[in-house]
Amino acid sequence: MEERFDYGLNPKKLGAVSAYLCDPSTAPAEFLLVKSQYQAETARPVERGALFFQIRQAFPPGEVTAEEANKIGYETAMRWTKGKYQFFVCTHTDKGHIHNHIYYNSTAFDRSRKFHNFIGSSFALRRLSDRVCIEHELSYIQNPKLHSKGRFLHYGQWIGEKPPSAQQRVRLAVIAALEKKPADFAAFLRLMEESGFAVKHGRGGVISFLAPGQDKPTRLRASTLGAGFDPEDIRAVIAGERPIPELPQDAPAPPRRVDLVIDIQQRMAQGKGPAYARWAKVYNLKQMAAALQYLREQELADYAALEASTETAVDRFHKLAGELRDTEAALSKTARLMEATVDYAKTRPVFDGYKAARYSKKYLAQHEAELAAYRAAKAAMNEILDGAKLPKIDTLKKSRRELAEKKKALYAEYRQAQADMREAVAVKANIDHLLGVTDGRENKAQER
Repeated sequence: MEERFDYGLNPKKLGAVSAYLCDPSTAPAEFLLVKSQYQAETARPVERGALFFQIRQAFPPGEVTAEEANKIGYETAMRWTKGKYQFFVCTHTDKGHIHNHIYYNSTAFDRSRKFHNFIGSSFALRRLSDRVCIEHELSYIQNPKLHSKGRFLHYGQWIGEKPPSAQQRVRLAVIAALEKKPADFAAFLRLMEESGFAVKHGRGGVISFLAPGQDKPTRLRASTLGAGFDPEDIRAVIAGERPIPELPQDAPAPPRRVDLVIDIQQRMAQGKGPAYARWAKVYNLKQMAAALQYLREQELADYAALEASTETAVDRFHKLAGELRDTEAALSKTARLMEATVDYAKTRPVFDGYKAARYSKKYLAQHEAELAAYRAAKAAMNEILDGAKLPKIDTLKKSRRELAEKKKALYAEYRQAQADMREAVAVKANIDHLLGVTDGRENKAQER
């Protein structure tokens, strides 16, 4: 840490420096002090993971001064760390281009957490830097070149690939066992044992796998391993009713949110003060920069293209919302029919006995609850079927499972479409505000 910080603070390179919650000259000691406090309060070792992180941010020759570059680096670091981590910014002028070295502590200043790199962090950081540059009317690289292998290296590849997690090892072993086509679930468990996993049977039929060197077993269920890894799913694969589950994809970086610009004049008329006006101007600038970045990323060159793209996003959202409502209604209908069918089957012998007793009042008094359940189940079945033939219970179970899977897939697509629509509508509204488009046109309702 001292070696890296000394490089950043080299007076032969340094053009400007700024810091947050620390003194650059004593930053190593201050960073370690926060880490020791974190370890004392949480009993978690600080040796694991990175001690600090570095961000490098460069500018074209002649575009900014050292002071301006340092200010932009400070703003980038503050927005990246959200003011929760110590950092300092060293602006170097020894090269043909001015560039920043931003060093920030991996432990939060309030000792509440540690910063961990996440999948897509470099992409998220680059987008943040681009947005800050847009807000300051500076250039940024619109189409960064890939390296010779055709893709960027993520942090795990940079420091050396980490071994797969216990959950990933279980997923891979489950897929490998299913590819051998076991005859039944017991044969599947034997294949898992042969691959080195200890099979644990818990209460309620819960099954877990313990990998060599693992302290805590991993449960065989979808909430732990992902969709398709429930015991029922495994049995369905063995029976040939569904394909082998796929490994879950890495979660994408959370989408950004473009909000609507503020009508400052209207807010001022409502009694807002000058401080609010200053904040609102900066806020509006950030939203317009986000809108401009969206237009460039989506390659929307004119207003007509933006309008068409927004309309498409709105229509897609409402179409998916309709499909989701229909699927939920069908799933609810199937579940009600299954429940009524089961109740009918349970209470039908009681009704047959009542009929054989020639509708005896004594028999009715003894079995009043069962007979009431029979009548309710029969009425529900007649209402749902509406004259159609009653399907077999296995058919109903299969239909319910398929509808549940369809609902799950539709809901994920629906949420993404909702986010895309809200962003597109917000961008268009902001562009309309900028262009003064006030012809009374309104977007379709965004909520279901």
